[in-house]
Amino acid sequence: MAACLQHTGYDQERLLHVSDTLPCRVSQAGTLLSLMGEPSQYSYPSIFLYGHRSTGKSHVVSTLLKELELPHATVSCVECVSAGLMFERVLLALFGPDTTSLLPRSPSLSDFVRIYRQQCPQSPANQTRFIVIEKAELLRDMDANLLPVLLRLQELVEDNVTVILLSEIVWDQFRPNTGCFEPLLLHFPDYSKGDLQQILSQDIHPSYSAELYSAFINILLGVFYSVCRDLRELRHLAALNFSKFCEPLKEGKVKESDTHKLWRNIEPHLKKAMQTVYLREVSSVQWEELQMEEKESVALKGLSAHAHVELPYYSKFLLIAAYLASYNPARTDRRFFLKHHGKIRKTNFLKKHEKTSNHLLGPKPFPLDRLLAIFYSVVDSRVAPTASIFSQLIKKWNISFQISSLVTLQLLTQLGHDDQLDAPKYKCAVALDFIRAISRTVNFDIVKYLYDFL
Repeated sequence: MAACLQHTGYDQERLLHVSDTLPCRVSQAGTLLSLMGEPSQYSYPSIFLYGHRSTGKSHVVSTLLKELELPHATVSCVECVSAGLMFERVLLALFGPDTTSLLPRSPSLSDFVRIYRQQCPQSPANQTRFIVIEKAELLRDMDANLLPVLLRLQELVEDNVTVILLSEIVWDQFRPNTGCFEPLLLHFPDYSKGDLQQILSQDIHPSYSAELYSAFINILLGVFYSVCRDLRELRHLAALNFSKFCEPLKEGKVKESDTHKLWRNIEPHLKKAMQTVYLREVSSVQWEELQMEEKESVALKGLSAHAHVELPYYSKFLLIAAYLASYNPARTDRRFFLKHHGKIRKTNFLKKHEKTSNHLLGPKPFPLDRLLAIFYSVVDSRVAPTASIFSQLIKKWNISFQISSLVTLQLLTQLGHDDQLDAPKYKCAVALDFIRAISRTVNFDIVKYLYDFL
């Protein structure tokens, strides 16, 4: 029989419902509920929950607070990039929208504490208020006084409030050097293989039996458990590969009891999926479309999964410009990208050592200023060259960030090091088929701008 939450301060039926919605985390939920105490009692000022990604920290806390109808405010440090946004979210959730107008434009910690104390008599708490801060490790990059204040906020505002911090790092690496109030610690361990089997088996496909889906999850964990124990990633992999697992059943070749034949059918696809664990190169819908395209067209068989990566609009043009800079001689830029360049024949450019195709010689390095010149020329041909448009482009789109992103994705290769005095140089690391596929998505005919195809 599954474990059940028990606490004298809460309705038992609600606790039973909470236990059903927290598989394999009832023990941690029970410990947290004990630390929180009864609603009418003063709780401990701060609680620190830590554990790896996808270990159920946020799910357990949000389920307890919502199902037990406890007043709370949930703040993510990823969304709240400043302390002011955090203060506004907390006051809005605990005291209503009228409170946020009392904050100054750039609120300080003293402003937040002062307004909180002013609102407490107007909205007295019959039970403990909770402030949940997700991704709390990012607090270390904010004001140095913010974390110590949050840990002892109950004392400063003189209210029954508890701050719950959720983090992926341990408290020893989290504790500030200046010292602070020590919170209660609660560790969320990784899910075991049996826990993952139990949780993932609950996502039953309506068209198939629970036994079949449980057998599929068992096969999936047998392949991926040694390299991936992230619940969200495993759930994503299950959604991608279950339709392929059921193909022999749809075709009537095997029965649900023939698990060995089903395993032989899905084995090569699972091994292929192991190469892209955590990358999320395609979504579930895109994966299904890709499988359909592979059946309909033989031409797609040679394309890798990288050909289906979706880039931002201007990043595609930046990659196109990088490809043109890598495979076109530098002196041909005037022919392709300069308006009113006059008539220039290709024979005037040819030399004895240039008769070999540039695509056979491989990509050549190019400086950053040449890449930007080609990029602006390509964009200029498609967008009205007004100052306002280009100013908006510069504000909304950081070129250096996009270039570093393309380098991270291994679509561009940076040569040399960042500490060099001269400008960095790059090489394009994609094939012709890939860049032609990218060009088609923005209606750009790249072949017309390649020197080898004149």
